[in-house]
Amino acid sequence: MQDKPVALVTGANKGIGFQIAKDLVANGFIVLVGSRNIKNGEEAVETIGGAAYAFQLDVTDQASINAAAQRVQSEFGRLDVLVNNAGISHPGKRGNDFPKSVQQFLLTEVSLSDFRAVWEVNVFGVIALTQAMLPLLRKAPVARIVNLGSTGGSLTWNSVPDNPHRSMFGTYSSSKTALHAITLGFAFALEDTAIKVNTACPGFTKTALNNFAGTRSVEEGAREAVRLALIDADGPTGTFSDEDGLVAW
Repeated sequence: MQDKPVALVTGANKGIGFQIAKDLVANGFIVLVGSRNIKNGEEAVETIGGAAYAFQLDVTDQASINAAAQRVQSEFGRLDVLVNNAGISHPGKRGNDFPKSVQQFLLTEVSLSDFRAVWEVNVFGVIALTQAMLPLLRKAPVARIVNLGSTGGSLTWNSVPDNPHRSMFGTYSSSKTALHAITLGFAFALEDTAIKVNTACPGFTKTALNNFAGTRSVEEGAREAVRLALIDADGPTGTFSDEDGLVAW
């Protein structure tokens, strides 16, 4: 059993996940850098330095999830923080400008196979990985689950008639709406434990997810997730927030 707290961050070989991993190492964590491609994870670990370890992890592959859980158990004995960061806005269609790619994935246009592919990562992958890691999280003195959500998935915000995001509400946004509901489901089920479950919105951050059309840096995008990973026993559970405070569901 490790004395230092252990965190697993999915999709941590680049973008916001990479920055979250880097920030958690700086806060004294052993950080497991989840990456579908282990080579990319190893390269990220070389850059992060410190107590960072590459983990092959594909959240859409149960065998990969099980292997990661077994490795955490055998090498570290517990898990203190799980950051569900891995996510996609569209499957295998990079290179399009951001507005065009959004239009292709409106519910009036998207193919069912592409819709399912996005939800497999952003929704079902989160459930599968969280369930697999729960026994390890229960072994920690205190544990935190942080899901990377999006204001774009807020039903309250998108219900405002003059909200310009309404024209972009489609496959990705609806997957984040579902993720917010999943956060509540896990939080309510774990209310009588030392595990706190929250959703962090990184804002419109410049990453591959939006073909680098975002306006925020990855350093800015990582801040709220890192804050929620570090909350103490008096911290919240079942919340959705960004750097400015609580966000309406």
